[in-house]
Amino acid sequence: MHVIGTVGLPGSGKGEAATVAREEGIPVVTMGDVVRQETADRGLDPAKDHGTVAQALREENGPAAIAERSLPMIDDRLERHDAVLVDGIRSGVEVDAFEGRFGESFTLVSIEAPFEVRRERIDARGRDVGEDDGGEGLAARDERERGFGMDDAMDRADVVIENTDSLEAFHDRIRAIIRQGSAREAATGDEPTEVRR
Repeated sequence: MHVIGTVGLPGSGKGEAATVAREEGIPVVTMGDVVRQETADRGLDPAKDHGTVAQALREENGPAAIAERSLPMIDDRLERHDAVLVDGIRSGVEVDAFEGRFGESFTLVSIEAPFEVRRERIDARGRDVGEDDGGEGLAARDERERGFGMDDAMDRADVVIENTDSLEAFHDRIRAIIRQGSAREAATGDEPTEVRR
């Protein structure tokens, strides 16, 4: 059993890591899907109200609420697969929930990139709501994510990937972590941008 969690600010590359996992036959549990479903259940717009609902879930049910709602989904996938990737961890409290459930079988990967690089990626997607569209801009999103405790989660990562090289190089790093089954093994290679904390 191997549960790989990813943490990173918007535009850092978490979605690309999930894409690689799926290509490798690894199921992905996206914590944002829990929030999107709750947003829809409340009759709100997922594009504009995602952050508000995420915050509300944590206020109403505790800071680990979204992680706790994702645990049954992870357990379900582990019944049929040896590994699962959990996309979108946002706080140290959520890390605690996964470490508490999966222990040494849990690996946290922090995916990091500078603000300008992330902004260019988000602009290139052409689907994200920005301030001009009545949504929140990247700086506001970063602030909200950090308010959940993302910096703490990133600081606790087992592996850090600086996602500033080519998309292919990033995919190769994620694939190495998945294929080797242990972030510790993946981090002992000669990749200079990948460090074990």
